[in-house]
Amino acid sequence: MAAVMRTVLYYTPEQSPKVSILKGIFVRLGIRIKNVAPDQVMQQVGYLAGLPGFEESESGDRLPTIDEEVLVLKNFTGQDIDVLLQNIRKAGLPKIALKAVLTESNSKWTFYQLYQEIKQEHEMMSGKAQAKEENRE
Repeated sequence: MAAVMRTVLYYTPEQSPKVSILKGIFVRLGIRIKNVAPDQVMQQVGYLAGLPGFEESESGDRLPTIDEEVLVLKNFTGQDIDVLLQNIRKAGLPKIALKAVLTESNSKWTFYQLYQEIKQEHEMMSGKAQAKEENRE
């Protein structure tokens, strides 16, 4: 049986030296990189990840912008994720806040919908949402 290929869907708003270091880590760990371009953010995650049964969809005229890095991990075990995060830390790279594991349900979402969901979860987890609420009172 062939090994399952781990893939990372990687979106970055800007190219920087950090991107080269990060991609080097992916290559060293045998992880396939699928770059997500700004004009692909309205595509379904399943299509971008190469899952069977997903087709490219027509993008509307107005594409939303994403101004943060996003990682979507496909075929990763918990141990694979730990090893990846350890390597990112060892390289001295800043933490990538917005990351998700590809699931059956989020594969049907557009990349932008997934971004919004993990951004909201991250804000809730980091207490930013709570701080915003307190400032409104």
